[in-house]
Amino acid sequence: MKSIKITIAFMVACCWLVGLGNTAFGQKKPVVTSWDQVADIVKKDTSIKATPRTKIKKYSEVITKDFVTSKGLFTVHNSKEKDLTYFEIPDSLMGQDIMVINRLTKAPGGSGMYPGEELDEKTIQFEVGKDSSIRIRYDLIVSQADSTNAIYKAVTNSNLNPIAASLPIVAYGPDRKSFVVEVTKFLKDKNFINSVDQNTQLAKFANTTVMKDPYVEFIHTYPINVEISISKNFDSKKAGANGDPVTVETHCSFIQLPKTPLRRRYFDPRVGYFADNYYAFADDQQKSELRKFILRWRLEPKDADVEKWKRGELVEPKKPIVIYVDPATPKQWRPYLIQGINDWQKAFEQAGFKNAIVGKEWPENDTTMHMDDARYSMINYFPSEVENAYGPQVHDPRSGEIIQTHIGWYHNVMSLLHDWYMVQAAAVDPRARKPKFDDELMGNLIRFVSSHEVGHTMGLRHNFGSSSQTPVDSLRNKHYLDMHGHTASIMDYARFNYVAQPEDHIPEEDLFPRIGEYDKWAIEWGYKDAGGKNADADKLILSRWIVTRTSQNPRLWFGDGETKKFDPRCQTEDLSDNAMVASTYGIKNLKRILPNLPAWTHEEGGINESLSDMYTQVQQQYFRYMGHVLKNVGGVRYTIKSEDQKGPATTPVPKKMQQDALRFFNTQLFTTPLWLLNTNVINKTRLPSQPNFVEDTQVKVLNSLMDVGRINQLLESSKQFGATAYPAEQYVSDVHKMIWRELKAGGAVKIDSYHRNLQKSYLQNILVIVSAKDEANAETDASSLIRADLILLQGEINRAIPRVEDAMTMYHLKDLQSRIKDLTNPKR
Repeated sequence: MKSIKITIAFMVACCWLVGLGNTAFGQKKPVVTSWDQVADIVKKDTSIKATPRTKIKKYSEVITKDFVTSKGLFTVHNSKEKDLTYFEIPDSLMGQDIMVINRLTKAPGGSGMYPGEELDEKTIQFEVGKDSSIRIRYDLIVSQADSTNAIYKAVTNSNLNPIAASLPIVAYGPDRKSFVVEVTKFLKDKNFINSVDQNTQLAKFANTTVMKDPYVEFIHTYPINVEISISKNFDSKKAGANGDPVTVETHCSFIQLPKTPLRRRYFDPRVGYFADNYYAFADDQQKSELRKFILRWRLEPKDADVEKWKRGELVEPKKPIVIYVDPATPKQWRPYLIQGINDWQKAFEQAGFKNAIVGKEWPENDTTMHMDDARYSMINYFPSEVENAYGPQVHDPRSGEIIQTHIGWYHNVMSLLHDWYMVQAAAVDPRARKPKFDDELMGNLIRFVSSHEVGHTMGLRHNFGSSSQTPVDSLRNKHYLDMHGHTASIMDYARFNYVAQPEDHIPEEDLFPRIGEYDKWAIEWGYKDAGGKNADADKLILSRWIVTRTSQNPRLWFGDGETKKFDPRCQTEDLSDNAMVASTYGIKNLKRILPNLPAWTHEEGGINESLSDMYTQVQQQYFRYMGHVLKNVGGVRYTIKSEDQKGPATTPVPKKMQQDALRFFNTQLFTTPLWLLNTNVINKTRLPSQPNFVEDTQVKVLNSLMDVGRINQLLESSKQFGATAYPAEQYVSDVHKMIWRELKAGGAVKIDSYHRNLQKSYLQNILVIVSAKDEANAETDASSLIRADLILLQGEINRAIPRVEDAMTMYHLKDLQSRIKDLTNPKR
């Protein structure tokens, strides 16, 4: 599941971003908040000419009885008869940060986006301009400095926020504490209210830079937000559309951010949180500092419970996190989505809060609640063929405080769940042996995905390394699984326990992922009171927590497989601390599943479509096992350590484990897995023109093993790690023996078609490296090592040819012999 985008105030990276705080770094230039201040400025500055007050009309002349008035964050006056709309903005909002979020409310078919999905977001401020206007500025928080520092002026002058709009003041409020501006045309213009990020699917589907026929459908006001719905047309980008219109309805939310930002909690790469950042400047620095802070909800104890909370007692938060389920969701799945939300309650208890997060059905008969109200968070249900779900959030760019989520739930995620579970668990769970699962099984599958996506909306990133902390044999131990589960984090991509064998009698709850030890620890680290006086003091305390807790329990380790993809412990879809053993067990289960697929996918009146799909899933699962093992060859592990911790942060994958990886390939792949070519399945599912999956996989893995980059990686590992590394010369020799084993055997030489194909690929890889004109590779030991291997191979082929008895083997070896001669003696 994708975790979705990351945003900064002005759009920067993987799940939302940038910020301010409640320290001196958050201080800004004074903002003009009233007309009296403007008049005072004009008196003092003779170069400024005051706008004649005659332009400012009386409130009663502007807001007449023809207008319908709605009060909220700011007051909206609307007259359909006059086709006029006014905003009345209180002076208390001047200089306050307001988030503007645009979402789809009605979408065109085929656009790739659905109602509830985000189109754009900005942070703005209102200010009174010197020309009797209300200016709207974007608040782009990029760099900050303490206002007591001399560098503050330079930072401020280098980070001028752009003016997004300027609206003339037409009247003051009756108490002279508000400003009335006309927005009739403004609401229909191409500006931030109607903005569509060009990276969205809608922008790829339609030309959203040119807007036509805008119409304000409604404006709703609430205490901290104002909601504006606008329909509009764009031109289609589809081929052959010839300017056909694309009609959409979008929703713009003005949401007031807290006057006092949540205290920042600084990011630490040893715990997986999404983060924002800014550059901090100070007079006493010798270089600028990039400061990152995590994204999290504001959870605070009630005033009467603060001391209890600090003592470690469980208390309820002032404001729990509430996520509603879209009423468009099929009724049978709603309880499971809600359970997936509520499962996080146990994690928050470790941070000191009970009932901190609650999932609820939307109260459809409650007229006081409206789904367009941005104060509510939702799981939005999309009628889509996409096999996915994602968990985004909207946050305060000053502090990282999450203020809202709209989880995207695609209808067809159930197809993905069915296929995953059948291919990974059908060998041990009879309920997975159907083309359509019963509601309870599918509901529990939905529940775990719901928990995963909710984890993202709590601020948590993927922890792809979590499953590597589970010993492989423990995945077959019911007692261990009951206590710990098959992975310590539901934020991993560790789907189901494919290692468990039928004779282990592992129940369903130990086949599924669930919220684990790491998840509870991550919530504790992000949400529990650290006890420091400020964010900097918290940072030191939280760092000590990490060292102490992860030393005591390695299962709390965060393996960042998204930015550190070289570490073989941090892979998707894998299980355990040993990919070779785990994949061997997984293949044993695939061998049980494959011959049963015709029966398990049978549907009355069907034409083997489900069988075809599931055979493809078996192939893909097998290929995943190959990839999990391959990552270990030449692999390097990286574990972040504090400066006072002993031992290296970087170590090679143990030599024996890399050799085990080669032995795995020799047994499970290069000894041709003919079981995958089950004729009872293939003859019902595969067209004659389709490639041979087994042959294709053999060649792909061999090409990767013989890649010059991998060989160079092994050479570098020997330089860096010495005797603990896997020597490249031994590695090449080990691969050679696997592929050319028939040449070493005594007696007659006979090579089957699969190995002939592998040997041709092996030789081709050698020839490419030896004849390469790439200076970078020609100047490394890899070229010399491979040339020596070529000479060795040439001798083996020459000695084997007299012992060949079948024609195809003879043709094959003569062909290879000729290719080698062409390279080594091109002028012959």
